[in-house]
Amino acid sequence: MPNPWTGKGNPYTKQEVRDRLQLTLDQQKAIIAAGAGTGISAKFIEKGGADLIIIYNSGRFRMAGHGSTAGLMAYGDANAVAMEIGEFEVLPVVEEVPVICGVHGSDPRRRMWHHLLKVKEMGFSGVNNFPTHAIVDGHFRAVLEETGMGFDKEVEMIRLASKMDLFTIVYVATPEEARQMAQVGADAIIAHVGTTVGGSIGVVGATCSMDEAIERTNEIIAAGSEVNPETFFLTHGGPINTPEDVRVVLANTRAHGFVGASSLERMGVEKSLTELTQRFKALDLPHKHAE
Repeated sequence: MPNPWTGKGNPYTKQEVRDRLQLTLDQQKAIIAAGAGTGISAKFIEKGGADLIIIYNSGRFRMAGHGSTAGLMAYGDANAVAMEIGEFEVLPVVEEVPVICGVHGSDPRRRMWHHLLKVKEMGFSGVNNFPTHAIVDGHFRAVLEETGMGFDKEVEMIRLASKMDLFTIVYVATPEEARQMAQVGADAIIAHVGTTVGGSIGVVGATCSMDEAIERTNEIIAAGSEVNPETFFLTHGGPINTPEDVRVVLANTRAHGFVGASSLERMGVEKSLTELTQRFKALDLPHKHAE
């Protein structure tokens, strides 16, 4: 449904985004959501046929040549960065695909209901809980939880966003987190199994095996489905990097699709720029250079 003011797609209502995703499934196609850290990424992700475009603050670091984990660090205002990328780079060039805003739900400086109103006013069609504390563990995770910056703040953000008619697509790392998000109405749950492997700045050892990724994805889907069987389920991270990897996971789980950030945006740029530059550098002069 076009925006009545612009004639373009964004923003969509929560139900309109759900209907689009259901149409993809009805056509026996996997849902593909892609992260975009720049306008040119978003433009060509849309041309490639993605179902959703997600703006992560980590996209700015990723496209600057740094690891995506920088998005979890105190290197900038995550909520401000995501809004800036959306307003000045992505939303102006995306013609039809719903655009989702990453929201740092535990940010203590934001009145979250007020920030979500600004997200909606900007023209985003939904929100995603990123940066997420779901992928933080150990002692530091315990400190975050005890000092009022825990995962429950992300759950509350998703509850508010759902009430505001924003589509909600969320990262979880455990079955219990899936249950919590399903209970507050999350439209789509992403089983996050770790930092993406591969490429120039992907992890090597700090991840799980494919068998473990499949097992964890199945556990998360089972938990979320118990609460709300109408939820869309997607997979992300760890060893799930290439289309072939995703095919394996889809064949061994009940996931409806895949979310790619590093595996789409960063890997695509790394490979194509390297190969194209090599082709240029392989050129010989057709004549002897005059001295």
